[in-house]
Amino acid sequence: MKLNLSIAFAANPRTWPVLDGRVKVEGVELTPSVVGPSELFWRQLKFADFDVAEMSMSSYMIALSKGDDRFVGLPIFTTRRFFHSHILVRRDSGIERPEDLRGKRVGVTEYQQTGALWTRGALEHEWGVRSKDCEWFMERTPELSHGGATGFRPPEGVTVNQIPTDKSVATMMLSGELHACIHYRGHATIVNRSNVDLKNRPEIRTLFPDVAAEGARYWRKTGIHPINHGMVLRRELAEKHPWLALNLVKAFNEAAAIADAERMEHCDYHFDTGLLPAEARKALATPLVRHGVASNRKTLDAAALHLVEQGLAPRRLEMEEIFAKSTIEL
Repeated sequence: MKLNLSIAFAANPRTWPVLDGRVKVEGVELTPSVVGPSELFWRQLKFADFDVAEMSMSSYMIALSKGDDRFVGLPIFTTRRFFHSHILVRRDSGIERPEDLRGKRVGVTEYQQTGALWTRGALEHEWGVRSKDCEWFMERTPELSHGGATGFRPPEGVTVNQIPTDKSVATMMLSGELHACIHYRGHATIVNRSNVDLKNRPEIRTLFPDVAAEGARYWRKTGIHPINHGMVLRRELAEKHPWLALNLVKAFNEAAAIADAERMEHCDYHFDTGLLPAEARKALATPLVRHGVASNRKTLDAAALHLVEQGLAPRRLEMEEIFAKSTIEL
């Protein structure tokens, strides 16, 4: 008899085959829901709405480090990005280099979110700009934030101001009240207010003129491809059904393989027409997402370190604490 489980994630090409039923989880009948990540993480942290859910890596690790053991992590990493390369600044802010962020007013949707964690980590390790060197302004309210569910308090020595509810990161960037912002998305949701496309406003630009080149530089230097979201499973289910975690990871690996094949099918069309250079085929054939702990160890260790360095976790977590035991060697 199959287990009936609820699952929620923000569907993308790498996870869609699980949602549409092309990929099955052995021994499981899934009831899927597509939920935007910001809302989903808040709901799961606050109410534990789903048996399996996509989850902010930073918020999950923060909750776990503070003793919240309702969930166990699954090394299914649905999104990655070189977040620091997307920092936005006002053209009149005087910010020309990352070092110029010292003493500036910087907006962030939520201080503890994973994209912000990676951005501050890069600023500190690459350019010596520490969290306490900036004055932070956070958009999400305690009632509708991941931090509200995990007991967030500004780290010692760091100033984090709450943006009034009649304003947002977007409005404060446009008015000049903020000099810069990090991990800006611009899509209003239940928990977010900003809904302006700042990237195409004439008074605003990216800190790094060539966003892709900075991401490539960081990757070549550090070997870190920042992970944004993972997945969690109710701990009681993982303990009662030891096979479950592995079967879930296996299914999402199959889904990622389908997505990679479909991507290459599309690319092959352009290769065949001569619109793409033949030497690009190898790069495009490289899987964009690799699940598993072992294959992502350096990136995961960096995230655990950043959480402690930035005062968001009281101690550094080990991978064996974060993820289901059966998945550690994957």
